[in-house]
Amino acid sequence: MIIKMANIKKIFIIIFFFTTFISSISFSEVVKKVEIKGNQRITLETVVMFADISVGKDYQASDLNLIIKKLYETTFFSQIDAEIIDGKLIINLKENPIINSVVFNGEKAKKFTEKLIELSTLRENGSFVENFVKNDINLIKTFYRNQGFYFVKIDAQIEKLSNNRVNISYQIDKGDKAKIAKIYFLGDKKIREKKLRDIITSQENTFWKIISTTVYLSKERIELDKRLLKNYYKNKGYYDVDIKSTNVEYSEGEGFVLTYNINAGKRYRFSKVYADVSETLETEAFLSLEKEFNKMVGGFYSQKKIKSVLDKIDELSTQRELQFINHNIVETLEGNNVEVKINIFEGEKVIIEKINIVGNSVTNDSVIRSELIVDEGDPFSELLVNKSINKIKGRRIFGKVEHKVLPGSTADLKVLEINVEERATGEIMAGAGIGTDGTSFQFAVTENNWLGRGIKLESALNLSAEKVSGNIFLINPNYKFSGNAVTAGVDVSTTDRASTSGYKSSRTGFELGTDFEQYENIFIAPSLTTSFEDIEADSTASKAIKAMEGNFFNVDLGYTINLDKRNQTFKPTKGYKSSFTQSLPLVQDSSSILNGINVSMYNDFTEDLIGSLKFYGRTINGIDDDVRLTNRLFIPANKLRGFNTYKVGPKDGDDYVGGNYTAAITAEAQLPNLLPESYRTDFSFFLDSANIWGIDYSSAVEDTNSVRASVGLSANIFTTIGPLSFTVAQDIAKSTNDETETFNFRLGTSF
Repeated sequence: MIIKMANIKKIFIIIFFFTTFISSISFSEVVKKVEIKGNQRITLETVVMFADISVGKDYQASDLNLIIKKLYETTFFSQIDAEIIDGKLIINLKENPIINSVVFNGEKAKKFTEKLIELSTLRENGSFVENFVKNDINLIKTFYRNQGFYFVKIDAQIEKLSNNRVNISYQIDKGDKAKIAKIYFLGDKKIREKKLRDIITSQENTFWKIISTTVYLSKERIELDKRLLKNYYKNKGYYDVDIKSTNVEYSEGEGFVLTYNINAGKRYRFSKVYADVSETLETEAFLSLEKEFNKMVGGFYSQKKIKSVLDKIDELSTQRELQFINHNIVETLEGNNVEVKINIFEGEKVIIEKINIVGNSVTNDSVIRSELIVDEGDPFSELLVNKSINKIKGRRIFGKVEHKVLPGSTADLKVLEINVEERATGEIMAGAGIGTDGTSFQFAVTENNWLGRGIKLESALNLSAEKVSGNIFLINPNYKFSGNAVTAGVDVSTTDRASTSGYKSSRTGFELGTDFEQYENIFIAPSLTTSFEDIEADSTASKAIKAMEGNFFNVDLGYTINLDKRNQTFKPTKGYKSSFTQSLPLVQDSSSILNGINVSMYNDFTEDLIGSLKFYGRTINGIDDDVRLTNRLFIPANKLRGFNTYKVGPKDGDDYVGGNYTAAITAEAQLPNLLPESYRTDFSFFLDSANIWGIDYSSAVEDTNSVRASVGLSANIFTTIGPLSFTVAQDIAKSTNDETETFNFRLGTSF
């Protein structure tokens, strides 16, 4: 029985293959002629070309199906069938309509309309495929949702015209922008929520942020936030950090609730860091790296530290003229430790034939090329290319910066294509504050890519009870591709202290300066400043103030030398920064020499306990006359808390006239959470000490050369009506003239 069933199975298989073979032969026929029916615009030759039809070729049923498939792919046709009769290939077609126009009703912004045209599949003078309409609507909805318009509604209307043409009209109702009502951080985050809020770019909507765009929900911004959070955690040693998910929920009447779920995981340390140098390279060239490796061992894992070492490898390669050096990293986890192996080897010997820049409709090519470390004709280095891309991103004038490497004209040549996506580069800031030291208002407008030339334009206006000031500055961060920044600006201010000191002053100044890195982490910033000042004293002014009445014109040469070894510029936790500044008069009209020094040191004792120690010093001395009244020195308010710093120091009658010398030392520690995170309050403990002394215009005025000191607690609270900062301080040393201020608060923000 089993044998019979096996024989029957074999017979069926033979019959199947025989039938298939006969069928294929029966449908096979040589095409001697091609005939097209139903075409109006598309010629026979075009159809033959797209379908890849060859007269004289033997065609089977599968070949006809392939012809139909290729013609559908052109999107020129809505219906296609093909058959072979007596050697003639007959193709019946129905052409798709041609799109006469595409209109986006409801969108007034030209830049958005251009973007919608770029995104859409259906475009003017193209073929209309009805199935593509729904796809384009989804693409447009995605675009608007990325801009924060989560409630967008889109309807497409198709108007049929004569000659098989159509008009497409999209009716767009963007609705209100989706605002972020609340932001939560859940999970094993290990980092304070206040710190995490500082890292991300998204912000909760509050009534004073009427201009800010960061309060609107944006998919791209959320993705950026996740990258920023992940990078921050990894730089803190949390190697396995996982931003598990980002949930977005809508709360009726309030807005969207944005939740970041974080699993920080274990904190890792460097157990071993070493370089494996290829035998084809000189090992001695990289021996100096051992010191850097030893510094890292025992410390918490940090991608920044690894990047710093890789940068030094690139510097050594350049110094030794090792053109094709490459490197990669192998990281091995053992318990709570990370072993880092850096492979240094000779890469493929390839030359950059050409660099193409695409996507920059506003920004000049020269702005992008000026940031490139590599150039046409240079050896190709993936490391230097990536550094160049990061430098372009660092300009913060593009939404996206991507690159790809294409084959060149020969095997040893490559073409580098850099694709950028333009973005809005203007910023508006407004601020207001009210506190024990008075009320003030600020307004500023910044354009980071003025005229598409990569130039930064800054303008600001500040208003307070006694002073109005404004300025406009132009900053070219890479002047004539030199790598040096050049700054030019004008500032104007008026001060009215007629009711308190009996004088008014107005000042107009012009400044031209540059800034460049002379050596690693050492920056020099020389400047030339001209100013004209008019001081008017009334009858109530003191004798000393009346003596300084008049018009003054000065030209001063200034410079600052900075040494910056901080681990980060924003809220540093380790390292130090020191600077020396000096201003020297070139044209003397009641001129003076200003000298200053600043030193700031930072250390993180624990994750939540950040300590800082800062020194501040200034001296000013007249050359041909006493120091002008408006140039005399006062202690900055943040250097001596617990005092009204405009009423500290030498006093001439009822007027506080400032001094020729100031010095201050501040020790501060950011404290761990004293309150639950829901209170969103940061505390810090401080000890301030300062001195102000020196009277050059009169020996009769006491110079009050004595140390002032205070100790206190400061807090920053995020409230529903704006950020509130307050300070409670107790003076522990003061001079007889000084006015203390136990409590100080300020309520205000920028938006």
